[in-house]
Amino acid sequence: MLYFIVPLLLSFLVSWRFKSKIKEYSQVGLANRLTGAEIAEKMLRENGIYDVRVLSTDGQLTDHYNPTDKTVNLSHDVYYGRSVMAAAVAAHECGHAVQHANSYAWLNFRSSMVPVVSFASNWVQWILLGGVLLVNKFPMLLLGGIVLFALTTLFSLVTLPVEFDASKRALNWLNERGMVRDNEGPMTRDALKWAAMTYVVAAIASVATLLYYLQIFMGSRREE
Repeated sequence: MLYFIVPLLLSFLVSWRFKSKIKEYSQVGLANRLTGAEIAEKMLRENGIYDVRVLSTDGQLTDHYNPTDKTVNLSHDVYYGRSVMAAAVAAHECGHAVQHANSYAWLNFRSSMVPVVSFASNWVQWILLGGVLLVNKFPMLLLGGIVLFALTTLFSLVTLPVEFDASKRALNWLNERGMVRDNEGPMTRDALKWAAMTYVVAAIASVATLLYYLQIFMGSRREE
């Protein structure tokens, strides 16, 4: 049960901490009074990117960069917000656009994995379930599920350098261009650190689950 309990507890703690940071830094007004959308537009232009649109999207924590249609999608509070949190999130998502424009290797690798991972995600839970139930009769079914789950785990691991690099690009630009004042810089760094931790915990949980199924498979092999 440690394979599930420890990652679950870590996920709960990190999620709680991240949401508390969102609430805290969303209430800290940005000195330059720019909105998240204005921050995003400015960062894109200053990095020579003119073919990426900045859009407002519904929901909370729905911020993302879509390389397919080249759009930076910001949630309502980030798009219209004039807070430290809005600036940090907007700059981070633009960091992904800069990665795309510069053909960042890890982003390209992750993008190339998307079709395979999408297929794996649709089937892996059913194959693993069948594999566990029939592990003594058809062990190769479980092994097939493990291979598919390993692909999704690899995707989670590859996501880490992509997210950390996007945050690094965002923080460097925010500070170098004077978008954040002295007291605001540490807040943006802290906000992006806890956002990145959610991806770290997700990767840990994925690795732990993979090890769990591997243990079941190896156990069935020893019984033969």
